[in-house]
Amino acid sequence: MIGIIMGSISDRKIMQEAADALTELGVSFEMEIVSAHRTPDRMFEYAQSARQRGLKAIIAGAGGAAHLPGMVASLTSLPVIGVPILSSNSIDGWDSVLSILQMPGGVPVATVALNGAKNAGILAAQIVGSQDAEVAARLDRYKEELKGKVAEMNAQLKK
Repeated sequence: MIGIIMGSISDRKIMQEAADALTELGVSFEMEIVSAHRTPDRMFEYAQSARQRGLKAIIAGAGGAAHLPGMVASLTSLPVIGVPILSSNSIDGWDSVLSILQMPGGVPVATVALNGAKNAGILAAQIVGSQDAEVAARLDRYKEELKGKVAEMNAQLKK
C-alpha cells in the first residue's frame, strides 16, 4: 500500500492524479491530509507508523514552503516521493520545487515535476513492482500502451 499525503485540501486536485495512476495499476493506497506546519504531531505519527501500517512508499505533495516531503523523509526509512505543487501562495512553483529538491545528504526525497503527481503514482507503483510480479506485469502493459499511443499520434500526424 502507498501513502498519499498533502498539506491541504487545496492540493487534492493535483494529488488525485497519483491516486488515479495507482488505481489504474492496481496498487492500493490511502490518502490523508497531514500538514507539516499545522499538525506536526500528526505528521510525526503518520511517518513513524507508516512501515508498521504496511506502507511501501509515501507520496507527499506540498506547495509554498513545501516542508512536508522532507520532514516525512526525515522520520521514516521508506521511500518518499515529493510532489511540488503550484499553490496560491507559491512563487511560480519554484519555492516548492527547490524546497523538495534540495534535501541535505542522508535525507533523500525523490522529486517529480511541478504538479507531477501522476508520475509520483507511477514511480510508487514501480517501487512496489520491484517486489510484486503482478504489479510489475501491469506496469509492463502500461508502458506498452504508451508506445501504442505514440504510434497512434504519429499516424494522426501523417494524415
